[in-house]
Amino acid sequence: MNGAPGLASGIAPWPPRRTVRRARPLARRWLLGVAGLVLLGLAWWIAVTQLELGGMREHFAPGAVLAAGIELLSGDGLWPHVVTSLGRIAVGLGGALALGTPLGLLVGSSARADELTSPAIQFLRMISPLSWMPLAVMAFGVGDRPIWFLLIAAAVWPILLNTAAGVRQLPREWLELGKSLAATPLELLWRLIIPGVLPHVLTGVRLAIGTLWIVLVPAEMLGVSAGLGYVILDARDRLAYSELMALVIVVGALGFVLDAAARWLCRRSAGGAPTR
Repeated sequence: MNGAPGLASGIAPWPPRRTVRRARPLARRWLLGVAGLVLLGLAWWIAVTQLELGGMREHFAPGAVLAAGIELLSGDGLWPHVVTSLGRIAVGLGGALALGTPLGLLVGSSARADELTSPAIQFLRMISPLSWMPLAVMAFGVGDRPIWFLLIAAAVWPILLNTAAGVRQLPREWLELGKSLAATPLELLWRLIIPGVLPHVLTGVRLAIGTLWIVLVPAEMLGVSAGLGYVILDARDRLAYSELMALVIVVGALGFVLDAAARWLCRRSAGGAPTR
């Protein structure tokens, strides 16, 4: 008998060719990503050990930072601060979604609303969220509430603008078809508009998470006693520079994981299309 038995009997080869074709680009992206991280680590090692910048070798050398990081992660003192920071991120993102999504739907669906609000939106989103810190403390006192305000002020704009862009890109034929079928405005919203703009909303969420993570650490230096920003400030005050650098890496790793989760949601909403 010519050929493999599986092929002769009409059974598809394993693994399927389509799976192999998809796996190769994925493996290549992973390898290139790992190579990029290795190059980043090499640049760090050169900057710390070879350039002799202000005594950095003693405190920021990879070995010292690795030891401090292992001590932090193996203990139970860091994780409550991580949970606190992630809780604040959740509140900030939830508030930004609750505010930015309906405003984005309104601005995207109404030309008059867009013309009315566009100058104000562009003006407000160009103000750094951190510049609101003194006013936030004056208005809300010390604690979680000023941090929530700053996070919402940082995250609302990408969600609002991406939602509005998604509404504008909806095919008008969908809405006309819905109206011809006597759909109510609420049915149009839930059955057509929201599913149609969901990928854009999730893109805004991904951008908002990146902004939230940047604003979170300095916001948590507003006199609170928990959170990653507080721990970093405490390590600086104790002159524990190796621990401080390890905390910076932890912040970057957590942000990377959050962004990966957001990318996965965007990819799922787009039907599996690659999302960078």
